[in-house]
Amino acid sequence: MSDHATSSSRIRTEIAGTSVLKLVERFGTPTYVIDESTIVDRITDLGRFDVIRYAQKACSNLAILDLMRRQGVLVDAVSGGEVRRALAAGYKTGGDPPPITYTADIFDRDALDLVIQQNVHVNVGSPDMIDQLGQVAPGRNITFRINPGFGHGHSQKTNTGGQQSKHGIWYEQLDECLQRADRYGLGVSGLHMHIGSGTDLEHLAQVCGAMEKVVLQAGRTVTSISAGGGLPVPYKPDDSSVDLGRYFQLWDAVRKRLEDHCGHAIHVEIEPGRFLVAESGFLLAEIRAVKRMGSNLFYLVDAGFNNLARPILYGAYHPMSVVPSDGNARRPEYDVIVGGPLCESGDIFTQEEGGFVAKRRLPAAVVGDYLAIECAGAYGFVMSSNYNSRTMAAEVLVRDGTPYLIRSRQTFDDLVRGETIPPAAE
Repeated sequence: MSDHATSSSRIRTEIAGTSVLKLVERFGTPTYVIDESTIVDRITDLGRFDVIRYAQKACSNLAILDLMRRQGVLVDAVSGGEVRRALAAGYKTGGDPPPITYTADIFDRDALDLVIQQNVHVNVGSPDMIDQLGQVAPGRNITFRINPGFGHGHSQKTNTGGQQSKHGIWYEQLDECLQRADRYGLGVSGLHMHIGSGTDLEHLAQVCGAMEKVVLQAGRTVTSISAGGGLPVPYKPDDSSVDLGRYFQLWDAVRKRLEDHCGHAIHVEIEPGRFLVAESGFLLAEIRAVKRMGSNLFYLVDAGFNNLARPILYGAYHPMSVVPSDGNARRPEYDVIVGGPLCESGDIFTQEEGGFVAKRRLPAAVVGDYLAIECAGAYGFVMSSNYNSRTMAAEVLVRDGTPYLIRSRQTFDDLVRGETIPPAAE
């Protein structure tokens, strides 16, 4: 495509049937907009599994947790704060399967107190956690998160298996950990594996075989197995989606063999985070400068990596589109670099892993137009910071064509709350 070709394929005017211009007029920028119907569709896609357990670290707003709960999705928490979020969104504790599971590689002291007080099911990721829980709450049922000795992910930073990963109980320590659990009367009712985010069907299938081996080793007390998360999301036009029917068939076959071995029913959990919410989210930003630097054309927007960190962390690709403030969808396209406002050279949304700046084909834009960064519903707001003393974005949920503010934009007073200046020295 030549520099002056014209296309409307990267122009966006609506999100979930709602005018983007009306959204930014009402809520300002930067703002996260979440399409509820997309989340419901992804939940439906996983309906073959016995239990869908949402990894809330991907997007933990109370409105999203409430939606998950009302859709029959259970929840995973990786901190005491996430346990409290689940409780605040209406989740209960106790039950089989447990509505809330605490999955982590350590107990900080507050989290240990909380899971004991609230009777939250624990998925232990380190041998020491067995002792720490058993000493104060013997006799409970727990789950083991097993590191099977291999991993995979769209980035080395999202690889959660193998000996370079901190996550899980090393598979060769399973017998030792079973003995630790026996010491405190802790029943091992489930096993869980997660090797990384963005894995393909071949790597996901490897988990099935590894899971079968450890269940046979763990014994007949196991009543649940968790496939973890890691389901890929198509960010780029040529990205493929995982064959969910085939994936479930692999796990169902493992389940049936294990039920024959154990002599009782076993339910299969899946633990998606990104898969459920990524495609639902848009980060809206205003274009505040358009400038040339030598041969490069930059669009600079009022959102930065303090709002969306995935590009700088992983070189992650996000689809982008221009929202014309004048409604004109017929614009020439150019190769541009999209950056944010931060005083940091790495504040570039169009970059590859390793920090290499890339260009993106986008329609011509002027100051006052808007940019929609798409597939931003996972690991967006939850990884926000106040770097450069910038306040955090608002969050909006679109339900049946109506936008609802689900998080107010942070104010300066919010930013400095809790800070104090000590008395001057005499």
